[in-house]
Amino acid sequence: MKPKLLILLALIGTPLAFAEEKHDHDHDHSKESKEEHAKHDHDHEHEDEEGHEHAEKGPNGGHLVESKGGFTLEVVVDKERKARIVFLDKDKKTLPIEAQTISGTSGERSAPVKLAFAKGKDADANVLISDKALPAGAHVPMILVVKTAADAKAVTERFELHLH
Repeated sequence: MKPKLLILLALIGTPLAFAEEKHDHDHDHSKESKEEHAKHDHDHEHEDEEGHEHAEKGPNGGHLVESKGGFTLEVVVDKERKARIVFLDKDKKTLPIEAQTISGTSGERSAPVKLAFAKGKDADANVLISDKALPAGAHVPMILVVKTAADAKAVTERFELHLH
């Protein structure tokens, strides 16, 4: 091999060699049932089967999305598996829906579900509700395209909902 190629490979591989896994439990989540996992006394936020920690829950128990666009969303999934989204202020209080719009996609790339969101009525007046149910599964990938105003630039948010 040429010396330049060897140096390049060494530079690329070095950070990987020193990467440290952030998991220090003495048990394997993938080999236990949901009931066994629920019995553990954890001192951290929710984890998936691989032990990856998840962000804090929102005021309605949903997934918080702190956007690079300067806003915060909470995504909750109802009993019909429809996504319900509220915008939150810095104190995590629900903001009114005015000109905000959201569209998105959920599920795996091989079978995506396109979602349109509409403003709810009455008690749900400050909630954007998906027109379709989310795909089956406990871990649902989502991509949302959010506009906070009609003339605002669209912001894309990618995350995984953990529905267990």
